[in-house]
Amino acid sequence: MSKQYTVVVVGMGKRGKHHAAAFNSNPRFKVVGICDIVQAALDAAAPTLGNPRTSTDAAALAKELKPDVFCFCTMPHLRTPMLRAGIEAGAKLIAFEKPVALTSDEAIVLRSMIQKAGVKAVVSHQHRYGVHYRKVKEICASGALGRIHTVYGTATGWMTHMLSHMIDYARWYAGEPVAQWAMAQAAGKSKFTDNHPSPDFISGIVQFAGDIRGYFESGAGAPDQPEVAKWWGKNRIGAQGTEGFAEVLTNGGWRAVTKSGGYQSGEGAMNYDLDMPPYIQEMADWLDGTKVHSCNFDNAYAGAEIMLALQRSAAEGGQIALPLTGGADEQSLLKARISDKTVLVSSPVNKKEFGLA
Repeated sequence: MSKQYTVVVVGMGKRGKHHAAAFNSNPRFKVVGICDIVQAALDAAAPTLGNPRTSTDAAALAKELKPDVFCFCTMPHLRTPMLRAGIEAGAKLIAFEKPVALTSDEAIVLRSMIQKAGVKAVVSHQHRYGVHYRKVKEICASGALGRIHTVYGTATGWMTHMLSHMIDYARWYAGEPVAQWAMAQAAGKSKFTDNHPSPDFISGIVQFAGDIRGYFESGAGAPDQPEVAKWWGKNRIGAQGTEGFAEVLTNGGWRAVTKSGGYQSGEGAMNYDLDMPPYIQEMADWLDGTKVHSCNFDNAYAGAEIMLALQRSAAEGGQIALPLTGGADEQSLLKARISDKTVLVSSPVNKKEFGLA
């Protein structure tokens, strides 16, 4: 019988419960502990997960149980202490939510901690397991688009929630090219007080190796996708080549036009019940040594550098060379430089979420 790996999950909010349930449903894992600062959340979740140990102290719980996998689904400002707790508990694999970090100062520290500890790490860009996302990847990888020269991602959701997703999947479609530089503009300050602090709108250009250009938008100024009803699902990610294009809508399926195949389309929508199981299974595969996880930290870090370079450009002006050679506090830089002017929305559908309705 294959080894069963023990898991501690920190955070019993929506995403933490998704992770815990998916671990619990996979026979390769056993949830031995859960943590949240709210005892009532633990009391509600524990019976659905086989009644594991519960605690409001993540580091103490991990130190006691010494799990193979330490998974934390907490707010972005808690990355460093949570990663440290997992490493000090001796976890073999640490999984956490996107984005990698709020600043390049912290991202560099996290990367150093992971490399020094020799621990495997995974960042949750799990949309890529959706059948519609995978269909677009299949088309891109098949050569049906010819030479891919452009990738793009737009999301009406604000940056710290959505931009790393857009970058991750666009890079995936292009074959994960190395970024060379980034340049961006940003507007609006209302979402800096959100638990995923962000400018209200950021839009930028990324130059990748192989003469591939990337275009990214996130927030109030990003375009509506009228084919999609769910506001958080109005995301469009795609690739253009010399012989066609293919793109996915998070909650609106996929579509493509190729020289040989003409117009094609199919259904698909983000579904945690379908997307989480393969994301979790790849953790077992990586721990077994049979496959590197698709959402591995190194890949996520490459996307994080792009996201942070876009922010740095919006704050400082001009192009930012990649990879980054030093850290900065991009959040502070942006807040200091962005105008106090109210953001202008691209569509009335964005007004409510940005307090303008």
